[in-house]
Amino acid sequence: MRPIIAGLSATLALATAAQAAPADAVFWGGPIYTARDDQPKVEAVAVAAGRIVYAGDRKGAKALVGRKTKVVDLKGAAMFPGFTDSHAHLRGIGERELTLNLEGSKSAAEAMARLKAHLAQHPGTGTLVGRGWIETGWPEGRFLIRQDLDAVAPDRPVLLVRADGHALVANSAALKAAGITRDTVAPEGGAILKDDAGEPTGMLVDNAMGLVRSLRTAPTEADKLADYHAAFQVETHYGWTGVHNMAVDWADVALLEGLDAKGEAPLRVYNAISGGEAGPLLKDGPRATADGRITTRMIKLFADGALGSRGAALFEPYADAHGTEGALVSDPAEMLKIMDQALKAGIQVGTHAIGDRGNAVTLDLYETALDAIPPSERKIAKPRWRIEHSQIVRPVDIPRFAQMGVIASMQPSHAIGDFHFAPARLGEDRLKGAYAWKSLLDSGAVVVGGSDSPVERGDPLIEYYAAVARKDLKGFSAADWHPEETLSRAEALKLFTSASAYARFAEDDLGDIEPGKRADFSVFSVDLMTAPEAEIPKGHAVMTVVDGQIVYDGR
Repeated sequence: MRPIIAGLSATLALATAAQAAPADAVFWGGPIYTARDDQPKVEAVAVAAGRIVYAGDRKGAKALVGRKTKVVDLKGAAMFPGFTDSHAHLRGIGERELTLNLEGSKSAAEAMARLKAHLAQHPGTGTLVGRGWIETGWPEGRFLIRQDLDAVAPDRPVLLVRADGHALVANSAALKAAGITRDTVAPEGGAILKDDAGEPTGMLVDNAMGLVRSLRTAPTEADKLADYHAAFQVETHYGWTGVHNMAVDWADVALLEGLDAKGEAPLRVYNAISGGEAGPLLKDGPRATADGRITTRMIKLFADGALGSRGAALFEPYADAHGTEGALVSDPAEMLKIMDQALKAGIQVGTHAIGDRGNAVTLDLYETALDAIPPSERKIAKPRWRIEHSQIVRPVDIPRFAQMGVIASMQPSHAIGDFHFAPARLGEDRLKGAYAWKSLLDSGAVVVGGSDSPVERGDPLIEYYAAVARKDLKGFSAADWHPEETLSRAEALKLFTSASAYARFAEDDLGDIEPGKRADFSVFSVDLMTAPEAEIPKGHAVMTVVDGQIVYDGR
């Protein structure tokens, strides 16, 4: 039960605060935004036993300061409810930090220079794996090809995963080791790109990446733990207090729970298990650690691939590649079986869908599953299923999200990066339902915000900026970027706070600054509600607070 102070008038609340036990900590000295409509801004917040006990004026908080109370002066920094990245890949973030990181390469030549330097620092014969390249804006104007890699690594197998995680390029040594030739047939839901002579270019898209899976050394438990520790550090330093952790291996659940048991999980983690490993979750139902820091109650499915690598499933061919419409990467009948099981077990479903066909097929499957099992026979009457990305949606399909209670889980930074190539991929007409945050919100759908890190950098300030500005980081936009889809500052704040809480069934505990809720706060150097939009991505996290404990202090 929440403290009675939450429902009292301001005068009575002040009197109650004066009589209450001293707080563990109070925060004041900067603007504090609550993400609540009834009281959007307060002067101070008090915390005890990991929960908020007071949010109001400074005088009321001062009455809760005792001899042992920690007084945190924000020194002008802006405090918000804890920001949650509602779509990220924690272990992938750690891997990015600890392996060859090609993020930010400005050309194929620069990416190859990084590869050459990494090979010199890490000699050996085993397969080398890197990640993070994306050809958008490169002077070469193309994907990486095997010849690029061969010039630097002629003998050692090398696999370089594109930033979106839905394609990779392999050098000739890797193709040979995997037995991939001009005659190799791509698996369903995948593609082996070939040159004009019919030879593999080295690019393997979506399910075709599985052809080289055997070349990669499976990570050890120690490797995974190192990845998670690195990811925790990155995320808390950015100001995230929580992550919806996508496509998680079942074995990783116990690892994360073990880290929490040892006090080594500074982040609130909500796990979505890969569909192929979801058997134990479907059998035993949702699970969580005693303190709720690690929760597992979602399954991640895949409908299609990514737009950049032309794997997203479209109804009509790509405007810049008339021979392809992308592809569905999973059997809809198998997806429907998992959905039926999930409804009966009380497990949430989130399905990756990027193309307009991918989104329509997912909505159709959701509708079929929901119609087949009445609410009375479900473990949870309103299961809050999600579509991860909801990126290219036909205008006719937008109202279906709200009608079925489907959550649109979207990543604003995808828009400001993709719009440098999305018009070429889609043509003008299909951009009308692309990255349509505002249209979805106005239709009544719940829209939740994330980053898809390590596909994107994963900075909450970039995500917030993208949602309110719909411009790239240089301030550029264009008419076909549909500026009418920008969000207000208040709407964007809820994407990462209250909507994120709702999307994981935690709105009673998380999502805004209100007495009784968990004391999760993100403190930034920039006031997101008042700063000029160009200044937003220039800011940084000053402090990250989870359960009332400062887990990152950058003051």
